[in-house]
Formats: sequence, C-alpha cells, structure tokens
Amino acid sequence: MEITRVFEQQKSNCPAIRNTTVRQRIEKLQKLHAAILARRSDLEAALLNDLRKPPHETGLTELFQVTTEIKHACKNLHRWMRPEPVRNPLTFLGARGEVRFESKGSVLILSPWNFPFQLAMCPFVSAIAAGNCIIVKPSEHSPATSRFIRELISETFPEKEIAVFEGDHTVATALLELPFDHIFFTGSPAVGKIVMQAAAKHLASVTLELGGKSPVLIDSSFDLKEAARKILWGKLINAGQTCVAPDYLLIPENRQREFIGVAKETIRAMYGDPASSPDYCRIINERHQTRIRTLIQEAVEKGATLETDSASGGEKFVAPTLLSNVSAESNLMQEEIFGPVLPVVPYRSFEEALALIQSKAKPLSLYIFSRDKRFVEKVLRETSSGNICINDVAVQFANVELPFGGVNSSGIGNSHGHHGFKAFSNERAVLHQPKRGAMTFFYPPYTNKMKKLIDWTIKYL
Repeated sequence: MEITRVFEQQKSNCPAIRNTTVRQRIEKLQKLHAAILARRSDLEAALLNDLRKPPHETGLTELFQVTTEIKHACKNLHRWMRPEPVRNPLTFLGARGEVRFESKGSVLILSPWNFPFQLAMCPFVSAIAAGNCIIVKPSEHSPATSRFIRELISETFPEKEIAVFEGDHTVATALLELPFDHIFFTGSPAVGKIVMQAAAKHLASVTLELGGKSPVLIDSSFDLKEAARKILWGKLINAGQTCVAPDYLLIPENRQREFIGVAKETIRAMYGDPASSPDYCRIINERHQTRIRTLIQEAVEKGATLETDSASGGEKFVAPTLLSNVSAESNLMQEEIFGPVLPVVPYRSFEEALALIQSKAKPLSLYIFSRDKRFVEKVLRETSSGNICINDVAVQFANVELPFGGVNSSGIGNSHGHHGFKAFSNERAVLHQPKRGAMTFFYPPYTNKMKKLIDWTIKYL
C-alpha cells in the first residue's frame, strides 16, 4: 500500500531529519515561503473554486497567517532550539540541568475544509521547525485546495520527508492505523474523539483543535455600532464557517432591539445584497447548507423570530441571519452553528448571562465587549475557555505570540509560534551530575547519622 510505503520510508528518515541544524530548517521554511508566493494566484483560484472565497479574504485569512508563521519561526528558531537551562535545588548541588527540544519524529496532520490552506499549513510550519517527518491529509470537501497543497508540497519537498495524501475518510482511517509519534487534528469534537482513540492504540500524543459554541457578551454601556461592526465581521467572514466565530450573542435586554437595528445596517454596509456580493463566501457544500437551513427552520418553528431576510441566493448560499427569541432547547443553541447565523439572546442580569455560558461545554473562544475592567475581570474569573478576546472577535487567532487551543471538549494542546514548535517537540530533561554529587551522601549503608540528614533535608529543603 502506498501510504504504508511512504510512512515506512519517513520512519527510516526520521533520525536524519531530527538532526538537521537550525540553518537547514530555516532554509526549508524559506523554500516553502517562496513556493507559496510564487503560486499565490493558483491558491486564490483554488479557494474561489471551493468556497467562492474573495481574493482579499484569501490574502487576509489564509495567506497572511501562514507567511507570518513562517517568518516568525525563521526569526526565532535559533532561540527555540537552544537548550534551556534550569535551576537545581540544593539536593542537586553541583549538577547542571537543562531541557532539550527534540523532534517527536513521524507526525500526521489532519486538516479541515473551512480554512483549507491555513489550517493545514500553520501546523505544517511548526512541524518543519521542530524537525519532523510529516504526512498531511487535507480535507476531501475542499478538493481544489487539497490538490493545490499536494502539488505545492510534492514540488518543494521529497516524499521521504514530507508527503500529502488526498482522499475521503477511508484514507484518514488508513493513516490513523499507523503508529505516528504525534497527530495534529483540526475539526469537530465528534471526529476528535475518533482521532484520540486511534492515537491511544499507539500511545501517540495529540493536538486537537476542535470548536464549540463561542459566546459574545456585551455589557450595558458598550458602543453598539463598534460592537456590531466587529462581531459581524468575525461572524460573516468565510460565511461563518470559522471555529472562532461568535456562536451566540448575549446582550442586555433593554439594548437588544437597538443592536438588531444596527446589525442589519452593518450587514448592508458590508455586503449590500449578500446573494450578489463578490465579497461574501459560500457554504462548502449542499449538505452543510441544508444543515444550517434546518437549524434556522427548526428554531423558527420553536418560536424564534427571523430578524433578517433569508431569501435564497442560489447554490450553497445562506444569507447573514439574525434571530431573536431563540429557545434555549433549540438545536441552534445546542450545536455549534458553523454558518452565518447569529442568535441574539437578551439577559436581565450579569448572573443570568454568566449562568448560560457556564451551563455549556467550555468553548474554544469567548468574547467580551466592555470598557469596565471589573466587568471584564469578573467574566475572566468565572468562566473557562480556550482563549478570550476583549472588545473584538477572532483576531486573537492571528497573534503568533499567543498560544491557540481549546480546553476539554474544545481542544487539547496549543499551536502557533513557539507553542506550535513545542507541540511537535519532545521536551527532553537532561541532568549532568558532577563526580561526587549531593545524592552520594544518601547511599547505603543506612545509618542513624544519615537518617538525621534525611530528616533535616525533608524539613528544610
């Protein structure tokens, strides 16, 4: 089988790749950077084909993040790969301790369809920086971009070091049967559980970037025009098919109608008629289009009010949709929406809003719109999420200095920048002992004098 052949070839090549120098790894990253820029127009065409993604949005949300990761890694890799000295306790007087970062070895990257280039290539950059052999399995739901990734990588790197396998879930299943040293998966919690089960068979480590219902909480005094502009940009970019998109909005009851009015004006200002706008993406396929429309219809049947025009715009189109009076029991408030639909939920007190957030699984992202430091701090103290952004949405993902990841059902582990490098590295503890270290005082035979020394050590060290 071709997959097994390439995997075994890479396994044999892992020691050589592990021992590559800082300069060699930087050269690989620079080679990748040049190859991406040389084929930028092909990437734009692929994403236009898969998601009808505007070139501007491709540059901002796909290309920029990847090139930033590459440049950041090249700038900092000397420091990341350097052994980190550690302080020793007195019981190790004279010893020298350090942490060395070695590659995990053979790694698998399973990437999704919503940002099919960025979410494949950002962990890919980290895996190269950490000195691994890599197999990438991009999503079959974005075939044009998956094909672009395969061609880009096969033309840039030898398969004994890096390879791409396209195909449906059967290819992913075949890959998960292999004893990789680390698996990096981006996708739904349901599939994340399958990946984790497969990894457990070989005791492979995992990084899981999942999702969940990311809430937005607006306080009673925040400027609604500013909030609406930022929230709707983050919600509607990529037609809402974004793991860090706001999933529902909590707003003071007496400001709900005002926000809905401002939000409708904001949508018109951004897209005019979204059905004919060249700046508005499409849903990845008809199955997901049907899923989103079913969520809207079911919510309306349970009493929700449709605040925006949901007229059809043709194949794979779902209009920007605002809903009020959404039942807490509706699937729209239970499932991650992953589409351009925003339930607007009023709250009468801060405690009521907080209780709703706390009643759900820990989200990937949480957004607060407030200038009140006490309000912000209280939300930070009384909630848990993978990441948080104050007075904006989604942009925290683009900061390569911050760790990105979820917590519990929204993910395991972190990525981006130094955190991505460490995700693909084994932090190896190294202790250098002197000829006569402090521990030699505790060798047998055990005497009363030694017991007093042990008692003193326990008490004072």
